[in-house]
Amino acid sequence: LTDIAGAEDHYGDMDFKVTGTRTGITALQMDIKVTGINSQILADALQQAKDGRLYILEKMETAIPAPRVEINKFAPRILTIQIPVDKIREVIGPGGKVIRGLVEKTGCKIDVEDTGRINIASSNLEKAEACKRLIEEITAVPEVNKTYLGTVQRIADFGAFVEIMPGTDGLLHVSEIADYRVQNVRDELTEGQQLLVKVINVDPSGKIRLSRKAVLREERGESGEDERQTDADRDGGGDRPPRDDRGPRPPRPGGDRDRRPPRGPRR
Repeated sequence: LTDIAGAEDHYGDMDFKVTGTRTGITALQMDIKVTGINSQILADALQQAKDGRLYILEKMETAIPAPRVEINKFAPRILTIQIPVDKIREVIGPGGKVIRGLVEKTGCKIDVEDTGRINIASSNLEKAEACKRLIEEITAVPEVNKTYLGTVQRIADFGAFVEIMPGTDGLLHVSEIADYRVQNVRDELTEGQQLLVKVINVDPSGKIRLSRKAVLREERGESGEDERQTDADRDGGGDRPPRDDRGPRPPRPGGDRDRRPPRGPRR
């Protein structure tokens, strides 16, 4: 871009701004204080603007031959993500608690639109990306057969509730805690404990069922068939022969019931 100085603008009759590349003009603006100019003045102005533009471009290319692939990490920037509309309330939280916590933690400015579009503004790329990851975790949907690092939030007689994502927890039933029969959940788990759990079911209402037993078996390299066989052995049915190997049933004492004499008339 070439432009005149302030003094030239004050005392001169024409203000002519020209911007462009080596191959041509991309935009121009002209302000004049007189009634008009002839074509020669316009041609001279365009030629002077070209000479100045090429000189500036040469200096720019000497300093940086091509645009940077990534802008400076301290340059202000905006990251944008799209979330489902029904997840907006989870990002904002009750009374704005969640979004205020994100702002305090990352220092980013967060703008949530009604369409689910979220703009994250920050002068620090790392903080902006951290804020984006936190929002993605809040709005993520649990996937069946996927393993998560969860935190035990509450323990009950029938199992424990484990948080696998911010604000999202599932039930780890007592039968899914270990490979053996668990008598007391508190003997195996404590509140605040972190453990790997696998999502084994998400019902239509959104309730999540978790399994620690499945993770332990996968770590040992056992397949689903091994799991079913182990359960059968534990129930005492692993060595039970099939019913066909028992042989024919012996006859009942007393012979056939249909051969009994008929009863007399009922009085």
